[in-house]
Amino acid sequence: MGMPVRIEDDLYASARDQAKAEHRTIAGQIEFWANVGRTALDNPDLPVDFISEALMSMAEPLEQATPFIFSKPKN
Repeated sequence: MGMPVRIEDDLYASARDQAKAEHRTIAGQIEFWANVGRTALDNPDLPVDFISEALMSMAEPLEQATPFIFSKPKN
């Protein structure tokens, strides 16, 4: 369910620009930022870049994921 929220013009402009680059809606970009922020607050020991990348990878469809194949290091 969508809810109207007032935000500053500069935040809206930043969200609009980033949303275009990330192929999201403006609302989707603001939601993504909120999820990154909430996750960062819940996990202060993790770098924000790691959190952001992890959230983006979790949103990818499984059909597009590349499976991880472990291989033993050669001695």
